[in-house]
Amino acid sequence: MIVEPERPAPSATGGTMRRRDFIATIGGAAAWPLAARAQQPRIPRVGYLLPGSLGATWEAHRLASFRQGLRDIGFVEGRNVLIDVASADGQYDRFPAMAAEFVRRAVDVMVVNTTVALSAAKAATGSIPIVFQIASDPVEAGFVAALNRPGGNLTGFYNLNIAVTAKRLELLHEAVPAATSIAYFGNPSNPILTQAEKNELQIAARILGLRLIALDVGKTQEFEGAFAMLVREGAGALVIGGDVLYKDHPDELIGLAARHAVPAIYDTREFTAAGGLMSYGTDNPDVFRQTGIYAGRILKGDKPADLPVQQVTKMELVINMKTANALGITFPLPILGRADAAVE
Repeated sequence: MIVEPERPAPSATGGTMRRRDFIATIGGAAAWPLAARAQQPRIPRVGYLLPGSLGATWEAHRLASFRQGLRDIGFVEGRNVLIDVASADGQYDRFPAMAAEFVRRAVDVMVVNTTVALSAAKAATGSIPIVFQIASDPVEAGFVAALNRPGGNLTGFYNLNIAVTAKRLELLHEAVPAATSIAYFGNPSNPILTQAEKNELQIAARILGLRLIALDVGKTQEFEGAFAMLVREGAGALVIGGDVLYKDHPDELIGLAARHAVPAIYDTREFTAAGGLMSYGTDNPDVFRQTGIYAGRILKGDKPADLPVQQVTKMELVINMKTANALGITFPLPILGRADAAVE
């Protein structure tokens, strides 16, 4: 509602209030709400680098867990924190430009969850706090000085997903003991992860007396050919690597595994929930919730240099009984007893 000002009253000398005095009075009254608004606290902003596709189920689950962690420490998106999400869609060469854009926007915290993204973020800024979640030892990789006192602007979590690659092979061999040749899909576009997984599998295969067939699969267009190759090579089972490419396309991989009747193991429960035979890896909901809590602590004033890097040791084994029945597999009692969840 607009209130019309009263007409100026005559002055003691018979004149009226001068127009410029009236404007000055109105101007002074109107200025204070603007000043009050200017003094309101700035809403902090988090920049989140997604390695996968924005619409991918696994990324949606991780983002939801991250937001829950922020809420647990008092930050609700849209109310007292803003989250900028940038998706690389599996194209690792996009990370430097994405990290540079977050620096340009002056985000208060940057969050990354792959080693490649962390390298790009670290190169982009030495001042903006970075919270990471990666699958390699950050001290050995040169990202932080020590786990208990990381120093600099980086802290976060590192999981054992690479270290337990051999365990995936062991579990698969236990479930399908007749398979003496095991195939592995690795993305050559992610050489650090792929080579590390391959090394773990080669050692485990030698110990178990198995033949490992390592196949480079770097595009969705190569999925069909890779399955045809493993069948020709006589592979009786398959280990799917932990690359983003595979996480972004679970339905295609699971469908091809079913069509060729190939038992496969994956690194996250999203695959098993979608119809994959079994998965073994980090309990992602918990670790990404913890990542959100760390980001919130930094927004409240904690310095990343003082927040210890934590090793994530909680793993989960998920099996799909329906898929096992379709493949004619009976899980041994030890696997059933160790399983954290079973999809019926």
